[in-house]
Amino acid sequence: MVTLSLIISTYNRSESLLRTLGSVIRQSAPADKWECIVVDNNSTDSTATRFAEFAELYPALNLRLVREEKQGLSHARNRGIEESRGEIIAIIDDDETINRDFIRSYISLFEECPAADAAGGRIIAAYDEGRPRWMSPYVERPIANPMDFGNEVRLFPEGRIPGGGNMALRRSTIERIGGFDPALGRTGKSLIGGEENDLFERLRRVGGQIYYTPNAVIWHHIPPQKLTTEYRRNLAYKVGITQRTMAQRSGSLSSARIKECAKWVATTLLALLYLVTLRPRRAFALVAMRLNISRGLFSTVK
Repeated sequence: MVTLSLIISTYNRSESLLRTLGSVIRQSAPADKWECIVVDNNSTDSTATRFAEFAELYPALNLRLVREEKQGLSHARNRGIEESRGEIIAIIDDDETINRDFIRSYISLFEECPAADAAGGRIIAAYDEGRPRWMSPYVERPIANPMDFGNEVRLFPEGRIPGGGNMALRRSTIERIGGFDPALGRTGKSLIGGEENDLFERLRRVGGQIYYTPNAVIWHHIPPQKLTTEYRRNLAYKVGITQRTMAQRSGSLSSARIKECAKWVATTLLALLYLVTLRPRRAFALVAMRLNISRGLFSTVK
């Protein structure tokens, strides 16, 4: 009987998807306890063909591909949920690899913590060509979203939510609060997000409990193209747009903009520290990130 359904949404990244699947097939959990559903969100590359060839090599595993015609990450994830059979639904992305005990860890968590409605695990940034010297923890967060809250199972820290590429929910939780909002989330190459924030905010409003499990580990692979100045500028701007959209929805736009001004004070002080300690590239990257987030947050254009 399938206990956990692992959902991977993909769009035109067949090579990266195969790397992800290579880690999925090495799971320590018994094969009859889990399934893996890949949701092809209108890929125009060789995704379908290469998945079929890969799955044919592992007939004993529950690997299957479905196609979602509605473009967008939220549509794709919701389709995966609809297709799933497990009582636990875990979600990862197609640019990640997972540890051998990933599925076993989530199954154990929900069995041992009946109060857990949702959970998230450890996220490790893995740079395909090395971590650049200008990278600081503050600039890294929107790019790679590394996450590590220690070595013990615990409630998620206040103000933090599981990373979109390493989260799991009970099926009953999704039935209670609904799935991902299709009005939010990435569409094609657009970097607008917010769908995970929205889902976990709805969960917290009904008193849901979100747990952290350190033994469900993913490596988020960062290729060189995600480290270019243009990509980082666009990403930070879309982070600001997402923050503005979420604040408008909750009626807290003025508050969000005031907080952004306060973040500028901290950013300036930290940038000065980097300059004093002879790390100017970190200072410039940090200020550029804050500037572009502010551009998005204070903009009026969708």
